[in-house]
Amino acid sequence: MNVLIVRNDKLGDFITALPACYILKQHLPDAHISALISPINASIADACDFIDDVIVDHGQSTKELSNILKKKNFDLSITLFSNTRVAIAQWLAGIPKRVAPATKFAQIFYNNRIIQRRSQVKMAEFEYNIQLVVKTFPSIDTNFPKPLLPFADEEKQSVFQTFCKQLDITKKVIAFHPGFGGSSDANWNIMEYIEMAMILEAREDLEIVFTFGPGDESFLQAFHHNKGDLKAKVYESKESVLEFAKLISSFKLFVSTSTGTFHLASLVGTPTMTFFADSLFASSKRWKGIGDINLQHNIMIPQEPELRKVCFEQVKKDLLSLV
Repeated sequence: MNVLIVRNDKLGDFITALPACYILKQHLPDAHISALISPINASIADACDFIDDVIVDHGQSTKELSNILKKKNFDLSITLFSNTRVAIAQWLAGIPKRVAPATKFAQIFYNNRIIQRRSQVKMAEFEYNIQLVVKTFPSIDTNFPKPLLPFADEEKQSVFQTFCKQLDITKKVIAFHPGFGGSSDANWNIMEYIEMAMILEAREDLEIVFTFGPGDESFLQAFHHNKGDLKAKVYESKESVLEFAKLISSFKLFVSTSTGTFHLASLVGTPTMTFFADSLFASSKRWKGIGDINLQHNIMIPQEPELRKVCFEQVKKDLLSLV
């Protein structure tokens, strides 16, 4: 069987699709599993041995995309999150069985529509993705390993040793990754992140590192402008997402808002402290990581100013207990 899985949006969204890809491959080991993804996710998809083929969506026209899909001769497609362009492309490609959530106008181009109502947040995003596979293969085993993307020790050590040499690090690393992205619509400001880091800097066994990726330039500038006496190191990620994943897999704690980098840390088994908006749509109930829940310390940031202050004081206490 030739199967297409579609999740061609942002990093965190794609990572929530990986458990569905894994269980499908375990259920159909002889099937050829292809994934239609966005360019940023290509290196991670290539590293997953349960994905046989990666199709990168560069924003081609609907006709161009349909021609690419048609050449693959898919028997089945499972679209975890759809838009009209992707839906029409699959229909034009003549994929016989096309599974997708029954939402929006795009649903008319699928012949197997599943009612989910994700806005009700009855389960996490990755569980909704799994549900679509279960509806297609009811007897499937939904268990998956955690971490889902482990690295060999020598592979991790090579990347981490290069990082430590570059930044002159000799201790275990606690990383802070400020910045917005994905579904996150709540965060601490840069001064609050710096205050958190100051609490840990007194620990002689810890090295504090602030990480920044593409698009985080304003946060990096604000950090340098406001860091004061904080001696934390700075790391600008310019390599592939996969190489950054290998690096953070060696960190002792990854502190961030609920962006794709949080999901990346959970994917590779790194303990996390993550900040979510105080709303159902953006909450940890929907966007928790796919990794071990015992390694996730998820915090909802209240909107009310006084409650936010109380929450921040608790966060600082929690940080000390986690390390």
